[in-house]
Amino acid sequence: MNLSLQNKVIIVSGGAKGIGAAIAKFLAAEGAIPVIIGRRKDDNLKLVQEIADNGGQASQIVAELNDPEACRVAVQDVITAYGRIEGLVNNAGLNDGVGLENGNYEKFIASLHNSLVHYYLLAHYALPELKKTRGPIVNISSKTAETGQGNTSGYAAANGGRNALTREWAVELLKYRIRVNAIVVAECWTPQYANWITTLSDPEEKLKEITARIPLENRMTTGEEIAAMTAFLLSEQSSHTTGQLIHVDGGYVHLDRALLG
Repeated sequence: MNLSLQNKVIIVSGGAKGIGAAIAKFLAAEGAIPVIIGRRKDDNLKLVQEIADNGGQASQIVAELNDPEACRVAVQDVITAYGRIEGLVNNAGLNDGVGLENGNYEKFIASLHNSLVHYYLLAHYALPELKKTRGPIVNISSKTAETGQGNTSGYAAANGGRNALTREWAVELLKYRIRVNAIVVAECWTPQYANWITTLSDPEEKLKEITARIPLENRMTTGEEIAAMTAFLLSEQSSHTTGQLIHVDGGYVHLDRALLG
């Protein structure tokens, strides 16, 4: 399927690693120009070079997205470099384990800045350009907003906010014909996930336990599967889809637990 994304400038926050990197690489393979916004220049440049080595185009901007002014400057840098923005993927975030019992006000607010506030800021600052191009927005979200996880109040609240903003923006931006959707991720294999599981007493056994609970094929979702859905939602192939929370999770959140025996 030709997604007709050739030469479209698309911001991907947190695009240097994990799901963000998979999205950036997939978009570049479709002919788009992903602009990776991340805090580590070396990581950003490594992915830009990988994309170039595979015949694609990409660029990067170093920004600490917890800083509101850095969000504004990053978007302006994209406009200065390309003169347009034709899509936004809000992806950066961290499951930082700020819980109710063991957290505090400062950590909770910091968690919201880590995983939610910059979603609003990047969309806010990119909106004038998105209005010109009818550029869609895709918010990457997490099952924690719907299922809970325990000991991660900040991240769960941030993802609840991501889902709510997806619906709210879809309504507000109807008049500009800007589509806004979210992809809800459950158990997806990323470097961050791999690092987390090694902290457990028996990582191999825990991984078997987790994958056994994923109905479709009893395996983790891949970053490439999230990326494929992202590209579809950014394309005109999804021209009448907006305000949706789409679960790319092998049925993890919604299918009957009885299926697992």
